Amino acid sequence: GTGSGKSSLVNLIPRLFDIENGQIKVDGYPVNELSQHDLHKLISITQQKAVLFTGTIRSNMQFGLPNATDEQIWHALDIAQATDFVKEAGGLDAVVEQNGGNFSGGQRQRLAIARTIIKPASVYIFDDSFSALDFKTDAQLRMALHQDAELQKAVTVIVSQRISTVADADLILVLDDGKVVGQGTHQQLVAENKTYQQILNSQIQKEAHHHA
Repeated sequence: GTGSGKSSLVNLIPRLFDIENGQIKVDGYPVNELSQHDLHKLISITQQKAVLFTGTIRSNMQFGLPNATDEQIWHALDIAQATDFVKEAGGLDAVVEQNGGNFSGGQRQRLAIARTIIKPASVYIFDDSFSALDFKTDAQLRMALHQDAELQKAVTVIVSQRISTVADADLILVLDDGKVVGQGTHQQLVAENKTYQQILNSQIQKEAHHHA
């Protein structure tokens, strides 16, 4: 739920702030023993608020990978379910206004996701990055992430309030008021975890109401 500490938890990985005890390791290295430069090479992150820069689609993607080829950019846009609207906007030379104001919220999120995945990394972090996407686009995007051989070599961390977004993860952590109150697969948590069951039931009811 809101305010349960999800973003705080993932922000410990890129060391936006440091842990007081315990250890966080990326590729077996404790994050506090790596230089910021080396750590940032290993991690690629999309924040909840998609930040785009004034320029073009291409220049925005090259923030993720400075010498990215057009082919690499289109591949990332494909995975992020952004190809169609980018073509409509005029392709890779299409103008991006300040903060991406000429694109919708869901389009901005998909462009930010494309920029995240174009960067080769060991850990990809999507901090509530799918929230502005409808359920169908969300599902297609996650399927595409799952089918990409390069991305599958990395760890993907997805923060979401929507169970449907995380249901097929290998491991789900349930947070409540800053504490981990459950961990396991979707099946295990549905069977055993009260907090997870409550969230699921409220979301199923909302969905039913939404479609009614």
